[in-house]
Parts: sequence; C-alpha cells; structure tokens
Amino acid sequence: MQERKYILFDLDGTLSDSGPGIMASVSHALKHFGIEGDPKILRTFIGPPLHESFPLHFGFDEEKTAEAIRIYRQHFHDHGFFQNEVYPGIPELLEDLLKAGKTIAVATAKATVYAHKTLDYLKLDRFFDKELVIGAYLDGRRTDKAEVIAAVLERLGGEAADIVMVGDRKYDIVGAKANGLDVIGVTYGYGVREELEAHQPTAIVDSVEELRKLLLG
Repeated sequence: MQERKYILFDLDGTLSDSGPGIMASVSHALKHFGIEGDPKILRTFIGPPLHESFPLHFGFDEEKTAEAIRIYRQHFHDHGFFQNEVYPGIPELLEDLLKAGKTIAVATAKATVYAHKTLDYLKLDRFFDKELVIGAYLDGRRTDKAEVIAAVLERLGGEAADIVMVGDRKYDIVGAKANGLDVIGVTYGYGVREELEAHQPTAIVDSVEELRKLLLG
C-alpha cells in the first residue's frame, strides 16, 4: 500500500487499550437493571455507539437505553476513564509520522469531549491538532462512524486518495469505505481478524510495528 499524507486513527482499541474501563462501566450500568453482563458481550461494546449496543444485545428501548448510558457515563467518568493504557509503540509511531510530514487525526465514536480528555490523560494530545480530534456529540448525534469520518475529512480538505483510516472494528472499515477511503484494520485491538476480513479492508496488520511499516514504508 502506498504511503499517505493524511492518517485518521480510531481511538479505543487502536491508539489505546480502553477496554477494561469501558467493560466495567457497561457492567455497572447493566447491574442497575439486574443484568449480569457476559464478558464476551461486554467486549463488543468497545467501538460502536452505546445507543446501538444496549438495544442490540439487551433489547433496551429508547428510555432504558438513555438511562443505561447515563449510568455508564457516570461510572466511566469516576472510574472507567482511568482504566486505559496506550498500546506500546504508539507514541513513537505518532511522533515519527509527524516528523515525516504526515497530518494525523482522530475519528472516534466516543464523544468528542471524552476523546480530548482521553488524549490528554494518555499524554497523546501533543501529537494532534485539537480541531482534528472528532467524535460524537453528547446528545447522541454523529455517532455513526461514517458521519464522524466525514466531519474529519471536511476539516482536512485533502483528496481521498491521499487519506487512510486505521481502526480495529468493522465500523471503522464501513465508515471509511462510505467516505471513499482506504482502511487498515488492526487485530491488536478488539476486532478479531474474521470480523475485519468479512468487511474487506485495504490491509490488515497484527501489530503496531506492522502498522508502522505500512504507514512509513
């Protein structure tokens, strides 16, 4: 795959391992409704919007989903947020991408305000222009990955042929393709190879080192 000037990164499961905090917060919300969350199902909450996952896996209606998200966010704010670590090699990769003249951005289904807080907490904020860190609105708008990516592209202004998306779930692949972008799926996050292959990304890598080779040659 040819080198690209603009690289869009997913956040959870791509730049950092936020899984433990997200799963603990989902579990906490479910317990409010007397539900014991299966770890395999909790894992699927990493990546897609919450307002889709609660109805999909537990049949919650709109009111119940809103309450679950409220409880989730409170727990995540107080506890889950801090259960997050940068994947080894990511800071060095981001630094080298910038040195190579690349423009990097974040496109996440996480609310934009939490995306900024997460990058600050992980000390990754120094690599990104704040205007190029884009996620969902807190009121539930712009949670579809295609919409998030479109918002980033509007600010980048680059040609699609010179842009690539990097993410660990099918939502990243679908969202990138909807915007005419190539996409690299990573298996070191929370998407399994079978899920990624089913949606035919441009490439799949199993490690940050492999990702480095694709992005920097």
